[in-house]
Amino acid sequence: MTSNYTVTVLGLGAMGLPMATRLASQLTVHGFDIAEPRLQLAEEAGITTFTSAGDAAKGADAVLLAVRNGEQLNDVLFGENGVASVLEPGAVVVLGSTVGTDAIPATVAKLAHYGVDLVDAPLSGGPKRAGDGDLLIVVGASPEAREKAAPVLDLLASTLTVVGDKPGDGQALKTVNQLLCGVHIAAAAEALALADALGLDQAKTLAALEAGAAGSFMLSNRGPRILEAYNEDGAEVLSRLDIFVKDMGIVGKATRAAGLAAPVAAAAEQLYLLGQAQGLAAADDSAVIKVVAPAKRTK
Repeated sequence: MTSNYTVTVLGLGAMGLPMATRLASQLTVHGFDIAEPRLQLAEEAGITTFTSAGDAAKGADAVLLAVRNGEQLNDVLFGENGVASVLEPGAVVVLGSTVGTDAIPATVAKLAHYGVDLVDAPLSGGPKRAGDGDLLIVVGASPEAREKAAPVLDLLASTLTVVGDKPGDGQALKTVNQLLCGVHIAAAAEALALADALGLDQAKTLAALEAGAAGSFMLSNRGPRILEAYNEDGAEVLSRLDIFVKDMGIVGKATRAAGLAAPVAAAAEQLYLLGQAQGLAAADDSAVIKVVAPAKRTK
């Protein structure tokens, strides 16, 4: 790895900024965000910021994208101010978002017009793990494209799984991953709501569950935040509830296209949709417990 390698991070939000900061420890990092406060934080972290995405992407060896969905992906790359046209042949676009498989073929074809490869690399782990280089990243890309993106992927991932040699493979595995994550968060919320309804101390219940066969990463990760959901300000927002509205929608679309029944995933999706309808879209996803139990029973 060398500082001669330049990566542009477009979007310096909750995940983008810690990733950019991590990358800046060994690489030259350019950054852009529409929010001025995020640009200021990035500059304090040693990241060179720009006033437009296009300026930030010029001359980059890799562009790391964290977008919400396929529509944003297309707009960032090929819209009126899209960056694809300023990239040099041989550059790579590293897609770290979960957008589903549908948007990938057209994106690959359009990028090929500019001599640019897509590295399909959806990631998970949250902001802290992003800053520590402790993310799970699943990759679908040609060996050549993976090699070009290696300085970025190796710095960000503690677990890097190559799913296949074509973009879209990473999105497929991440869809499976999000099915489990969405179900696990919903199940953890239901379990802790039941503990409260039975008059149990939720914190003690959580500790006991973590130590037994019912324990899981998502229970341990979201459990403490679920317990904070009823606080005046709720839990710190590390993953918005409406992200799982989007991701479980991707899961549902994939299962229907495959002709596969997924009743547990469908039930979990409904909880997130209800939460969004109740005004919890911007709350942490742990707030899904308030859909099951609008208020705590025990004090």
